[in-house]
Amino acid sequence: MFDKLEDLLLRFEDIMNELNDPYVVNDQTRFRKLMKEQNDLQPLVEAYQQYKKAQETVEESLLMLEEENDEEMREMLKEELSAARTQIEELSRTLKILLLPKDPNDDKNVIVEIRAGAGGDEAALFAAEIYRMYVHYAESRRWKIEVMEVDEIGIGGMKSISFMINGQGAYSVMKYESGVHRVQRVPETESGGRIHTSTITVAVMPEAEEVDVQIDEKDIRIDVMRASGNGGQCVNTTDSAVRLTHYPTGIVVYSQTEKSQLQNKAKAFALLRTKLYDMECQKAHDAEAEARKSQIGTGDRAEKIRTYNFPQGRVTDHRIGLTLYKLDKIMDGDIQEILDACIAADQAAKLSNLKEEA
Repeated sequence: MFDKLEDLLLRFEDIMNELNDPYVVNDQTRFRKLMKEQNDLQPLVEAYQQYKKAQETVEESLLMLEEENDEEMREMLKEELSAARTQIEELSRTLKILLLPKDPNDDKNVIVEIRAGAGGDEAALFAAEIYRMYVHYAESRRWKIEVMEVDEIGIGGMKSISFMINGQGAYSVMKYESGVHRVQRVPETESGGRIHTSTITVAVMPEAEEVDVQIDEKDIRIDVMRASGNGGQCVNTTDSAVRLTHYPTGIVVYSQTEKSQLQNKAKAFALLRTKLYDMECQKAHDAEAEARKSQIGTGDRAEKIRTYNFPQGRVTDHRIGLTLYKLDKIMDGDIQEILDACIAADQAAKLSNLKEEA
């Protein structure tokens, strides 16, 4: 591990020197690539430098203890020694986590697809609430939201919605939201006051760029039509909506959120690319199922990951056994505590898996 850390430290120093080179500064492509590598390495380098400093403190304290006779000074040195050893233990764990293989999709934007499941209108209403929860969370991170496709019902619910979250590292955090979300509450339409259980599914897909997926135009049928539903000026009076059908997979995507046919076509292709890329990622996931035992949960989108119990004000994440009694705040977008717990559990499982393999 330490040989690798030393190599990375040298690489970081080389990058810093290159970034100060006027020729590199003038080459924007090279400059941006180096800046990204620097940003990726910086947390690791800083932790390793602190680790080395703590090691030096331990060595110096031990030497001074051998030479020091004053009891009060010896106590101070012992405290310093103990604090440095504790810091070394903490930093050693941090470094192991930072050295874990990184998901190549972690830095990507994401497209989130929410679909109402069991529960009829109540499931559609809950889908709309979960969408708003993610919007509030994205706003708290200063990420941008862009709706790609939506199928609404008249009472404020959504049968389905697909939207992009544009933000640095969005996939690294949001990927833990994939799965079945269950709600337990008394629906407004329930006169008897009985608690109903409804479900929605959430799929979080890394945004696919054109270089990730090549689409043959012969495999696509493009249909244009007038947008349906509530539209503003021009939306329902021109053939602006676009539907794409991908023959090899049977995937159909539809976009009508923009007034321009060209904009809707671009959104539809972006959504199709992402779905095709996600299919490849899912195939790889299934093929490596045994190798991915470290992942929290099964990684299957049919897995029930979370329950929102309104009568008790409780949210439970079943993968990590976390229960929080702050449902109102969570529905308002305060989900960072859950995501942090998922990330920590995932890292712990991966570290444990590495030890087993070793």
